[in-house]
Amino acid sequence: RQNITALEVDGTFDDCQAMVKSAFMDPDLNLQLKLTSANSINVARWLPQQLYYFFAYQQWKDKDHPPVIAVPSGNFGNICAGLLAYVSGLPVAHFIAACNVNDAVPAYLRIGQYQPKAAVATISNAMDVGSPSNFIRVMELFQKNYTTITRLISGYTVTDEATHDTIKKVYDSFHYILDPHGAVGYHALEAYLLAHPEQKGMVLETAHPVKFPETVEAAIGKTLEMPDAAKLLMGKQKHSIQLKAGFEDLKAYLLSRP
Repeated sequence: RQNITALEVDGTFDDCQAMVKSAFMDPDLNLQLKLTSANSINVARWLPQQLYYFFAYQQWKDKDHPPVIAVPSGNFGNICAGLLAYVSGLPVAHFIAACNVNDAVPAYLRIGQYQPKAAVATISNAMDVGSPSNFIRVMELFQKNYTTITRLISGYTVTDEATHDTIKKVYDSFHYILDPHGAVGYHALEAYLLAHPEQKGMVLETAHPVKFPETVEAAIGKTLEMPDAAKLLMGKQKHSIQLKAGFEDLKAYLLSRP
């Protein structure tokens, strides 16, 4: 535990993100505390992720034909990193924003209207974001030009059923165990390549399957082998402080700390 305190909010990711953004803007908190964010509100979280895209391209064998890259997308920080790498010169044929049913961005890419909506729970839970804060950065990167954005990015909506089936299919075919987020990306890339058979692509795998043992084990029909490092973590008792989904409770907690 040492210098880390976990606050468990009775709400969604969007609730938590709104609380954090309110904290950044609050004059009382700013007088007493120096606040920063470890999630992708802070560009320092995702700017270094550009390196993964360049590293992946180093391993890409067909340099004459740049890859299509499918990115499991929730708050859209990771795909922001890829898009910035592309603007900086990385060869990429196309990006796929692979989302679960929290699909405000795929809907925008289809119809041209961006309408955030309340998040719903899925088995790819780190992507359960109804109002991704980084999508405005994507829009600004391309001067909000819908034609430019949709020429470079496609959005896909992947259900829990399709996610489960993809985990099973990939394991049965290749003996590779996807986590639910990677499965969303794989399914979206597969659908895109079916419509564009002349292209090839890669998927960003963004989580370890042992974070989702019940979901993954149900899909592959076997017990996951737990890495030693994860065994140590899984055996620990959770310590957290319960908060309601509202800024005032967070503010009161932060101001009460010594």
